[in-house]
Amino acid sequence: MYQFTRLPNGLTVATAEMPHMASVSVGVWVGTGARCESAPLNGACHFIEHLLFKGTPKRSSEEISQAVEGVGGYLNAFTSEEMTCFHARAGADRFDTLLDVLVDMLLNSKFTPADIAKERDVIKEEIAMYLDQPAQHVQELLNATLWPGQPLGRSVTGTAASLNALTRSKLLDYLRGNYVTGATVIVVAGNIRHQQAVAAVARRARHFKTGPRPVFEPALIAQRSPRVNLLSKKTEQTQLALGIHTCSRHDDRRFALRLLNVILGENMSSRLFQVIREDRGLAYSIYSSPSFYADTGDLVISAGLDTGNVKETLRLVGRELRRCTEAPPGAAELRRARDYAVGQMDLSLESTDNQMNWVGEHLLGYGQIFSPAEAKQRLQKVTAGDIRAVARDFFRPDRLNLALISPLKTDRGLAKLLSF
Repeated sequence: MYQFTRLPNGLTVATAEMPHMASVSVGVWVGTGARCESAPLNGACHFIEHLLFKGTPKRSSEEISQAVEGVGGYLNAFTSEEMTCFHARAGADRFDTLLDVLVDMLLNSKFTPADIAKERDVIKEEIAMYLDQPAQHVQELLNATLWPGQPLGRSVTGTAASLNALTRSKLLDYLRGNYVTGATVIVVAGNIRHQQAVAAVARRARHFKTGPRPVFEPALIAQRSPRVNLLSKKTEQTQLALGIHTCSRHDDRRFALRLLNVILGENMSSRLFQVIREDRGLAYSIYSSPSFYADTGDLVISAGLDTGNVKETLRLVGRELRRCTEAPPGAAELRRARDYAVGQMDLSLESTDNQMNWVGEHLLGYGQIFSPAEAKQRLQKVTAGDIRAVARDFFRPDRLNLALISPLKTDRGLAKLLSF
């Protein structure tokens, strides 16, 4: 189902053939993101993402949208810590149009001074929107706590100050130096043949700038005790995010951690949801989610709750973390967690968009494409003892970081609740 071809100039073309589908999803993936930015360039990748939609000599901003939406498709993009993706989806017979629009955007966007000034203001409004959403803002506060003074701890969107310093020449220099063939994968998923995709990309390949994939500094973890970062603010609820340093995407423990996360807080059957919402009624929302990077990772527990319930909730979270380290899950609980993880994967991969994401993330993250069958096999091999072992490796006070946005005036006593 999955194939990829590396063209002579270093550009990679990958496909997930799904002949039963009516649509095709096309993604231009670039192995650069917020981690590759120096502090003065914070927000550059996200800024570039915005500007690639503003027009080329061939198409205005409106014509870019119309070229895809006007044939019943959609167009979007995202920037993360290590990757950037511009993607579109439409009927399979529109493949060449989707590819032409995306390549035109990446290679020929004009970056006019007027567009730069306008999008700078748009992104500032985007930042202001996130700051007005405590559930979103607390995640950025947590990143700064997990990775202080490092690119992973900075906002993907940048700050007002860093955006003001990003001139046209700096943005174009970053684009030319990082959005190069050695960092770029063009992924097509849906009703298409691999050789058709390769031929279409090859016709355009000579226009791409050649060069190696950009590098970034390794993450540093220098922590000996729990850290707490409180932002006192008049809010109706306290939003908290507890971040735990874990492992990279290359660490075999990630499969056990994936199942541990399901058991701990991924769904309504999880221990945290049952104990904190269903049994005690302490929070409307509580969940956990893992993130994996090239050299590190984290697991984040997030909750929104009445400020008077913060200490009791943290005490119960600590109890559940400790419980994971003390005893392995039972056979039935492990089976449910495994079935859930596998089932969610199967449901997700029915879509051409998610197949495109699977291929792009694997090629940029691992340099190869692992099949879903391989991932399922690795999950099947995880034992209850493996899950307890990763809990013991990661659920330790010297790996815990707590961020809160709350009416609380002091964080006194909160760190002690994390020293289980």
